[in-house]
Amino acid sequence: MTILLFSLLILLFLIGVPVAVALGLSASTVFLMEGNVSLIVIMQRMFNSVDSFPLLAIPFFILAGKLMETGGISTRLIHLANVIFGRVKGGLALVSIVACAFFAAISGSAAATTAAVGALIIPAMVKRGYDKDFSTAVQAAGGTIGIMIPPSVPLVLYGVAASVSISDLFIAGIIPGVIVTVSLLILVYIISLKRGYGGGETFTFAEFIKAFLDAILALLMPVIILGGIYGGIFTPTEAAVVAVVYGLIVGLLIYREIKWKDLSDIFSASVVTSAVIMFIIAGASAFGYYLTRERVPREMADFMLGITDNWIIALLIINLLLLIIGTFLETSAAIIILTPILAPIATALGIDLIHFGIIMIVNLAIGFITPPVGVNLFVASNIAGTKIEKLIRAIIPFILVMIVDVIILSFIPELSLFLTD
Repeated sequence: MTILLFSLLILLFLIGVPVAVALGLSASTVFLMEGNVSLIVIMQRMFNSVDSFPLLAIPFFILAGKLMETGGISTRLIHLANVIFGRVKGGLALVSIVACAFFAAISGSAAATTAAVGALIIPAMVKRGYDKDFSTAVQAAGGTIGIMIPPSVPLVLYGVAASVSISDLFIAGIIPGVIVTVSLLILVYIISLKRGYGGGETFTFAEFIKAFLDAILALLMPVIILGGIYGGIFTPTEAAVVAVVYGLIVGLLIYREIKWKDLSDIFSASVVTSAVIMFIIAGASAFGYYLTRERVPREMADFMLGITDNWIIALLIINLLLLIIGTFLETSAAIIILTPILAPIATALGIDLIHFGIIMIVNLAIGFITPPVGVNLFVASNIAGTKIEKLIRAIIPFILVMIVDVIILSFIPELSLFLTD
């Protein structure tokens, strides 16, 4: 029946059924065929899976990201980054990555980071003579930082699924996020140097001070959120609410780039995005309930340990699995489905679940820039007005660099756990 469950799921994916529906429908069908579990129990499981205080952080962080995207935050961050890096070869490409890292510390979403920064940077890069496909690839890759640097919606999902501290996950994500950011900066600098892109812009110290002061409220937001969490002032869920209030005050009353009439659209977009994630969690809970009843996670762990008890080889296999699945499955669904299966394997191998969460998130981040489900590729290509097929060659170097990052982070756990000790 487990084989039937996965076969149904794959079939539903292939015919275009939404992820949340496919997860719930495949599990419900198998339960009905067995006839030993009432559908009412399945519905209760689905409801209870989203009736969680930590999960409240997701809609609030999404709303905070939308407010910042609309409220002029991205414009000021990009201008500040341009003042700092404009004179360097490939300056705008570097600005794109740095701005994504700044915005990642606000939005917690890869797609939101790509859209907010890309709408301004991609046209500017093309206008300055950068190749359009390279410009689009830079932005798509930079957007993946959105789920690594805290706050991160996927880290919240993993924390709930693996029953580990979301605060510790946020702390653990800082150094890996910086490592990925630096590696992408090095790559775009090398490519820009080789192709002769950009450089030569000069800014005075007075212009830097002006840009810094203009962006100070944007820069303070992650300081307030993360400082509050790590200082024990509020929980990650409460921090998400603080982020929304801060975003409203800054965008509506200080920068005044959000108008009262814009709020309905911002709230509506946030509700839709949040609802999609919550439906995926609910559907995945029914799917996961069946797997747990049939002891699939335990059997998978025994099977993996039967192949090898060497944690290095096992971790390489898990990384390969995550890379492949991230290519085809939406990140939220992948986390909810795979965490109950892979977490026991990680535990059996002696891998810290906080460290494993970072490994999983960085692996799945690569899925944002790989066809056929690469969300960031679609977002960036729509902004640039170019086709996905043309982006594949341009995005390959970024994928390779991020795979190297995954390997480094996998086998040097101190990089993830250093700040949590």
